[in-house]
Formats: sequence, structure tokens, C-alpha cells
Amino acid sequence: MKKLLLGNEAIARGAYEAGVKVSSAYPGTPSTEISETIAKYNEVYAEWAPNEKVAAEVAIGASISGVRSMCCMKHVGLNVAADPLFTCSYTGVGGGLVAVVADDPGLYSSQNEQDTRLIGRAAMIPVIEPSDSAEAKEFTKRAFELSEKYDTPIILRTTTRLSHSQGIVELEYRTEVEDKPYEKRIDKYVMMPGMAKKRHLYVEDRLKRMAADLAKDPINRIEYGDKKVGFITSGIAYQYVKEAMPEASVLKLGLLNPLPDDIIREFAANVETIYVFEELEPLIEEHVRAMGIKVIGKEIFTRQGEYSANLLRKAVLGKADYEAPMAGLPARPPVLCPGCPHRSVFSVMKKLKLHVIGDIGCYTLGAVPPVSVIETTICMGSSISTLHGVEKAKGKDYIKNWVCVIGDSTFLHTGVNSLINSAYNGSTGTVVILDNRTTGMTGHQEHAATGKNLKGEPAPAIDLVELCHAIGVKRVTTVNAFDREELTEVLKKETQTEELSVVICKAPCALLKGQVFPYKVFVDSEKCIGCGACITCGCPALSKEGKTAKVNPEMCNGCGLCASFCKFGALEKREVVKK
Repeated sequence: MKKLLLGNEAIARGAYEAGVKVSSAYPGTPSTEISETIAKYNEVYAEWAPNEKVAAEVAIGASISGVRSMCCMKHVGLNVAADPLFTCSYTGVGGGLVAVVADDPGLYSSQNEQDTRLIGRAAMIPVIEPSDSAEAKEFTKRAFELSEKYDTPIILRTTTRLSHSQGIVELEYRTEVEDKPYEKRIDKYVMMPGMAKKRHLYVEDRLKRMAADLAKDPINRIEYGDKKVGFITSGIAYQYVKEAMPEASVLKLGLLNPLPDDIIREFAANVETIYVFEELEPLIEEHVRAMGIKVIGKEIFTRQGEYSANLLRKAVLGKADYEAPMAGLPARPPVLCPGCPHRSVFSVMKKLKLHVIGDIGCYTLGAVPPVSVIETTICMGSSISTLHGVEKAKGKDYIKNWVCVIGDSTFLHTGVNSLINSAYNGSTGTVVILDNRTTGMTGHQEHAATGKNLKGEPAPAIDLVELCHAIGVKRVTTVNAFDREELTEVLKKETQTEELSVVICKAPCALLKGQVFPYKVFVDSEKCIGCGACITCGCPALSKEGKTAKVNPEMCNGCGLCASFCKFGALEKREVVKK
């Protein structure tokens, strides 16, 4: 049977067909749908882990026990998972082990454009990359075979465009792979220096064998056409080459680490002019140049952003019809949703003129106008540690007009360790946990404090208040995120104390499934003087019609935040009777 699948759905299907039994992940765009899809297969145990390091370790444990397992993450999540994966490269596997990593060229939902292929090379872990949904499924299955054959974890690299594009996929039956018997191997699985030195030699030999064995493997292929012009490419960039220059010869590489020298030399010997067309870093290009082969690459192709067929036409053919993606379209800056509780919290922080250290989540949008309160954001869980660093650098008095903000899911991801550090090292500071009961930015996934697991089943819920107390934080306050008056008083008090404190602002995400909005805000045009104070809260449901405030009833979720800004009673929150 054939079906139209997203690249992410195809990867999940491939894992299912390959007989995977355990999958662990932390949600992160563009990888999230892989786990959401695989959770629908009852034969697979699938979970959300609190972070990618834990997800990798769960998959490694399952592999050591003898079953096929996987972990899934976005490219910056690989940074968090690097510690176990770098060492797992040495230990090798029991059952097949695949780490699916989704890169984000173009920075559609990420803080950097790092290239997973480089990390795979540094970790000496093989990297394979499909170019469409059909290959996504087949390469996933192949990855498990290669993992077991060469005793290595495999990184399956995808990108935003592949993850979220659809293609025709041939569905096949699941293969139930027999569990490999667990074998006690201290020399293999205990990476003390004496054992690790020997395993390092094994890893070097493994990569050489793979490069030689897979040079003629179908995972890499040559498509000869016009031999005057050829392209070495991989992944989604292959599709752009075929669209823009269908007559050219192409070496399509599915194995990106180790790179297969033999097939590269064969291609170079038969093609006059060779272009290397690869998104982000010049990994293939530098390798081919080091082989003594003359190629054209980043001198005409950018290292930044997504590629396209038009970019290729412009660079190689000199055609002037190339426009950057979305060029000429009206600006549509990201904005917090109508009814978002973060907007209320930020409005109080702005009124109090606080310096706000941010974290990764929807609330990062607190940095952009008209809110404009967040002043720094680095990575998941960094806000608490950054605030601690400011306090240790500048002292307790300096920190009294500073706070940090972190979401509930991000707090459980890596914020907990940072709070432990602050408590242990006697820090002063106010940590604000924005508890909207979900992992909002990536699409409302469950986490360890929501009371449900990946499959939507009831699960134990971490109590954030008790957790903070257990860490050693004595001052923990819970407040309704929309109660601006109480929150104002709480923040005034907590920022002036010389103790570490946590303020938990609770209100569910406005977009959570099942949310009921019994209220709407209405404008009394006779009372409205057109001062625009309500507009400053930044709600997209608010605008002006002439000098009078206007509320879009289709967008309004009735949180009433805008009404709290009006000194003239021109905006009123009313209960809506639904017929």
C-alpha cells in the first residue's frame, strides 16, 4: 500500500517496519512529529524524556539489552545528547541504535544553524541522509541494519524541508527482529581509559571498513547525464539539483560520514566540471578538495540558510530570476497568541522596569516589540545559570532589578540542574517559571509535570513547588499569571530579598486542546478616548479603527489583559453565552 507521508512520518514508519521496540525523545521542531507518529504503533514503547541526553541514554540502554532502539531530537538537542553519544561511538551497540537528528537550515525555529554532519564526524559516528520521504523510510530501516553490522550507533540526519515535506511511501509489514542476547562485556561497555584506548582503534578501523564497503552500495549512487557538468550532493539539495539541472551528472551521497572515496574518485574521473551543492558547511567540499579533486563550491554557494532550485540556477547559470525565499512578501513578525499568559507576565515586568533573562520557548517572543523585555536568550535551561552568573559577578544589590524566566517544560529539561547550582552556591535571584502546562513552542507535547505521557495516558505529574523545595529553595510563590496586581506585588517583594526565590506563574496555554473561552472583551466606543494604552499589551486581537480601539471577536480569547490597561473602563470582559 502506498501513502502520502511527511518525512518525519516516513522515518517513524521505517523504525516501525525495522522492528524498533524502544523510542525516546524530547520534542523540538523540526523533529517532533517522528515521536508523535511512532507513539501510534502499539508494538513500540515510545516516550517523551525530560531532555535529549536522557533520551539518548534510554535508547543506549535498550540497545545494550539487545533490542533495536532510537532517540529523536533537533540539531541543538544533539548538543545536549552529545555526552552519551560520543562515548557510545566507542562502546558500539547490542541491538541496532539510531539517533535521528533534524537540522534547521534557514533558522525557522532555532537559535543557530549548526551542521549535524560535523558533529557526526567529530564523534566518529556514521551519518546517513535521505532526500525524500520514500528514502526517509528506507534509510531508517537500512540504518538499523548498518548499526548492527558495524557495531555502531548511526545518525540519521534530516532537515526542516525534508521533515515537513510530503512524498509517496510504500508501506510494508513490520519485521519482528529477534532480540540479541545480552552479553556481559566490560571491555566493550565500560569506558575506562584502558578499555577506551582499544575501542578507539576499533572505531577508526570501523569507519575505514564502512567507507570501503559502502562505496558501491545503493545508499550512494551515480546518475550520469551530461558529463561536462556534474554535481556532488546529498539530502534535500539533491532534489534542487534534479529540478534546476536535470541533464547534469549527479553523485548522490547517502553516506556522509565516512565519505566513500572510491565512488567520489570514479565520478570525478568521468565528469569535466564538478560542483559540490550542500547546505550549510562545506563538509563534502573540503573532503573532496583534500583528495586532490578540483571542485566548485562555497565560493559561489552560500553557507547560510536553505538552498533552492532558483539559488542553483542563479549561481551556476547566471539566471537573474532568483529571489531569496519569501522575498517581497509583507513582514509577518512572530507574536504571542491572543490570550497567552506570558504576555500578562511580561507586561508586569515591563512596568517594573526589570532586566529579564530569557530561555527557549514561546516566551522568547517577549524580546520583540511591543513587549521588548527579554534581553538575552542562549539555550535550553540557560536563564537560571545566567542569572546566577550575573549575581556572582555583580553582587546581591545589583541583581535586585533582575529576573529570569523559564517555561515549565524547559525547567524540567535543563533548568532543574541550574536551580540546584544556584541553591547550592548560595545565589540570590528571582526565577520565574512560566507554567502553561505544556511544551508550547513545539506543538503542545506532554511533559513530566502535565500528568500525561506521550501516548496521552495518565502519568505521575511532577509537583514544581515540591521540586523547588526539595532542591533547597525556601521561597516559592504560586500566582495566577493573569492577576497583574498580585504578580506586581510578588515580584516587587521577591526581587528585593537577599534569598533565592521562585515565582511560578500558572495559566494554561491558550491553544491547548479542550480549552474553553467563556469570555470576550468588548469596546465601549463612547468611553474610549483613543489613548492606545490597551494596544501596548501587544495582543494581535487588538487594533484601532480611527481613534477607537477595536477587538477582533474571532481572535479574542477573553483573557481580559487589555481591559486591565484601560483607565477609562472602555474595555469590558463579558461572559459569552453560546447557543
